[in-house]
Formats: sequence, C-alpha cells, structure tokens
Amino acid sequence: MSLAGRVAVVTGAAHGIGGAIADALAADGAKVHRVDKEPAALDGSPLTAADLADPVAVSDLFASVGPVDILVHAAGGVVGQVGRPLEEVPAEAWHAVLAANLTTSFLCTRAAVPAMKQRGWGRIVLISSAAGLTVSKTGIQAYTSAKAGQFGFTRQMAHELGPFGITVNCIAPGFILSNPTTQVQWDSYGPDGQRALLAGIATGRLGQPADIANGVLFFASEKSGWVTGQVIAIDGGSAFQ
Repeated sequence: MSLAGRVAVVTGAAHGIGGAIADALAADGAKVHRVDKEPAALDGSPLTAADLADPVAVSDLFASVGPVDILVHAAGGVVGQVGRPLEEVPAEAWHAVLAANLTTSFLCTRAAVPAMKQRGWGRIVLISSAAGLTVSKTGIQAYTSAKAGQFGFTRQMAHELGPFGITVNCIAPGFILSNPTTQVQWDSYGPDGQRALLAGIATGRLGQPADIANGVLFFASEKSGWVTGQVIAIDGGSAFQ
C-alpha cells in the first residue's frame, strides 16, 4: 500500500466522487479524514462536518486533524441554484457559488500547506469540473467561472509550493452520475438528451466516481513527484468531441 503512513483530508466526502476518493485513499493505506458540510456520510462512514467557506471553521478543522500529507478538495457544487439569464442573477447567488468552489479551495489549501512545508512533502488535488474547460450544462455562470478559477489557482500554487516538495494538480471530471443532484440533472435531459450526451463521450459510457478516484491515487502517489500544475480531464474523451 503506497500511501501507508500518509494522512489525508478529503472534502466533499459524504457521497459520490468525494466518498469514492476517500475510500480509494484508505484502501491504499492512508489515514483519511472525511469532511463535508453534511452531518453524516450516506454510507455511514465517520465524517467531520465543517463549513469550508468559513475561515475560522477551516482553521479549526485542520488544527484538530493535525499535520496533513494529502489534501483532496472535492467539495463544491451549485449550492441549490439553477441556470437563469445573467441579468436575473443576484450578486449574492454569484458569490455563494464562488465561495463554495473557489474560496473553499483557497482556504483548505492555505490551512494544509504549513505542515506540508515542514515535512518537505505534500500532495494537493483539487476536483474541478469539465464546466471549467468548456461551459456548464447547468447554465450557471458562476459555476463555470469558479471551476475555471480552480485551474489558475492550481498552476499558481504549483509554482509557489514546488520548491517545498509539494505538488498541486487538478482533475476536471466529465459528467459523473454520482449523487442525488447529478441524478436530477440526468433525469432532466430526458431520453433524447441522455442519448446525445452519451454520443459525445468517446468511450460511450458515463463516468463513475471510481474513475476520478483512480486519477487522485496517481496524483497522491510518489510516482507523480515530477507532475505538478496540471489539469487533467477525466471525462471518457468528451473534451475531444
């Protein structure tokens, strides 16, 4: 188990992609702290609830966990919003989505970095979205903007933290049917829309949370020590259609 002895924090771990990532890291030997805004994981796994957009809550969280070797930030989402014309989007709705996705990336990374610097080793993986590479299927302007912002943050942090033995990388998942929100989205497409979405995926299937977890395992491993500042689309080839 290549991650034996490593300590990891996985945010957004109550279900779906984050839950699969936490499971994969634990199976590879890491001690995993699962964090989410939800009070409990869907599968009953131990979970720490925290508002990751609150600087004090994030500082308290990492102080309670102690030194961390691996941070996987999978928390985020559309915070219950739906797509609507830009002129109808209130400023507070815009800021809420940016806070949930981009601000949380900053706060969690900032909290994890000091211990990584002391150890001279660290792995940070941000889970973004294909929406940041193209457009969001939800039509939510703030969501695609926040996800694209994670790419820039990844590259900047890779440059800043590389001299300390810390790598920073990002995964942009394609459509993953992984939780109640994505199930509602999938159902909303109807049979014709579902067929069209599948037709645009080179591998001809929807992604699974394990597909994203496999990418995280590489970025978290010793084997990826000379890979940093990268954004990889794990999307079955849909980015190339």
